[in-house]
Amino acid sequence: MSAVVLVVGEGMLTDQVCEELSAQYQVVRHIDFEAGIPEATDLVLVLHDAWNPSVHQKAEEVLRPTGIPWLRGFVSFGEGVVGPLVRSNTQGCFRCADMRHLMAGRDRKEMWEIGQRLAAEGGMSRDAWASSTGLLHIACLLGSEVQRILKGDDVYSEGRVLLVNLKTLKSSWHTFLPDPLCPVCSQLPDDSQAAARISLKPCPKVEGSYRCRSMDDLNKVLVKDYLDDRMGIFNGKMHDLLPPFADVGVNLPLFSGDEGVAGRTHSYAISELTAILEGLERSCGMTPRGKRTVVYDSYRNLKDQALHPITVGVHAKEQYEQPGFPFEQFDPDRPIKWVWGYSFLQESPILVPELLAYYSLECGQGFVYETSNGCALGGSLEEAIFYGILEVVERDSFLMTWYAELPLPRLDPYSANDQELKLMIDRVRTVGGYDLHFYNSTMEHGIPSVWAIAKNRKQKGLNIICAAGAHLDPVRAVKSTIHELAAMMLTLDEKLEMNHGEFVRMLQDPYLVQKMDDHGMLYGLPQAQERLQFLLDNNRPLRSFDEEFKWKSSHADLTDDLHDILQKFRGLNLDVIVVDQSTSETKRNGLHCVKVLIPGMLPMTFGHHLTRVTGLERVLRVPMELGYVKQPLTLEQLNQHPHPFP
Repeated sequence: MSAVVLVVGEGMLTDQVCEELSAQYQVVRHIDFEAGIPEATDLVLVLHDAWNPSVHQKAEEVLRPTGIPWLRGFVSFGEGVVGPLVRSNTQGCFRCADMRHLMAGRDRKEMWEIGQRLAAEGGMSRDAWASSTGLLHIACLLGSEVQRILKGDDVYSEGRVLLVNLKTLKSSWHTFLPDPLCPVCSQLPDDSQAAARISLKPCPKVEGSYRCRSMDDLNKVLVKDYLDDRMGIFNGKMHDLLPPFADVGVNLPLFSGDEGVAGRTHSYAISELTAILEGLERSCGMTPRGKRTVVYDSYRNLKDQALHPITVGVHAKEQYEQPGFPFEQFDPDRPIKWVWGYSFLQESPILVPELLAYYSLECGQGFVYETSNGCALGGSLEEAIFYGILEVVERDSFLMTWYAELPLPRLDPYSANDQELKLMIDRVRTVGGYDLHFYNSTMEHGIPSVWAIAKNRKQKGLNIICAAGAHLDPVRAVKSTIHELAAMMLTLDEKLEMNHGEFVRMLQDPYLVQKMDDHGMLYGLPQAQERLQFLLDNNRPLRSFDEEFKWKSSHADLTDDLHDILQKFRGLNLDVIVVDQSTSETKRNGLHCVKVLIPGMLPMTFGHHLTRVTGLERVLRVPMELGYVKQPLTLEQLNQHPHPFP
């Protein structure tokens, strides 16, 4: 007995597909879903000569409870669309595909508005590009796919969409990932105290690195799953040939605009993979996409199991009172959203304000603006936590140095006896035209940290560029800073020249430093160099790596290194709080993303008016503990200039 195919729709595409299939299958044709679904239906096709979102929504509502798979075909603005094949027991529905397609497009806001209007008005009867030739081509492709589906062969349309250019008839299949926030098929779990518990597992290092997954391993999935110009989480890439090293950017499309993320290594191929990993980290950290926030209450009601926000730094009372300041003082009686994290000091779950666990949230409604500080992606949860801690340490050591103007020990990079490091320094000098200076910015915890300065040897371009790094292996920390410094060399010279007057005004009025880029660009001015003389003073002798860095790591398992770090923080009464930001998009490939908060450490902020030191007495105490000053500092003694972190 032949399979039963229900075709729902009207128009030329419907006519041609019915004719194509009727010789092989029992075809039942309905204009809409009002006539019901015939018994024993094996497959439903929803076909139209134009885009009608409301019909696809109706198909989902009617067919998902029945368990009958369905496939759509339609024309949208000169493009034929086939798929995806939607099954009721799997994620990745038509709505996921539409959202991925929308976000990867250039006119996503406009297309969103059009889609909403078409859904409300019932769609168009026929797309202007729906020619008989184009529709016949789509019908043939649909017929072939229907055969594969009904025969049980490997189908093209499961998790994929076929796009057909109706001008050229060029056709291409595009993979898409299920949308974790999809209102149709998402199975997002509720955030819970139990799920927040973390039990560290062994994590063997690979290839002499501090990673548990090799790039060769990740190469098999990163580009295939995440980078596609029509339906990918990332919709484009660019090789930047100006910097001294291989710099590749990928584009993360957002409703608010395109956001570029970059990978910087010695190889363009590896840089591309690194950029994708950076982009996934960025995507995970923006808003909860792996679990549904369910706790909404005041701190006063939750204080026995919640983090007090002042312990991670807030703005001063005077800042909140400034006219037009975008945030309000924390109110312990005001209900806010909370997510569950895990406290390694308390060894128990802890509630964290959602706006501290994710960034780009609550602007104008919260008490601070949180950045990506402490966000990290890894090939295991342990690896992600390890690198999240290092990022917090890196930025804390940078800001501690800046606020207290610490005359850090100067490092002799050649004392590391690392040939690659020597070649990197030489390349920056010859290709970029910069001399590099490195300083030991390690704080009281002993985790090797480095402040790096690139000083221009040319008459044009950024005069000074700063960067920071932290790693148990100080040589890796230094190399990381070089890649960061090199990314700004040569690429921003024109911006400095074109906006020179604006940056000079920032030098005179620190509150004009409003954005992340402003910080680095300000110190591109030669006039700003005097603010870094506390580091650039060459009277201090160069120190070797062996003299300066005492942390020793010989573990073959990254989790052992992580335990060492946690034990060191425990001895200093510094908590490490981890919020798991992983989503279905990362977990499918064994990738985990976390946000690490270490109360007491300085959070990186951008915009001089958003400085956060209130509640962080450590910035006043640690310089004395390290022997830089003889007594604790006061808030008034802290550096009042905008920091130079780019």
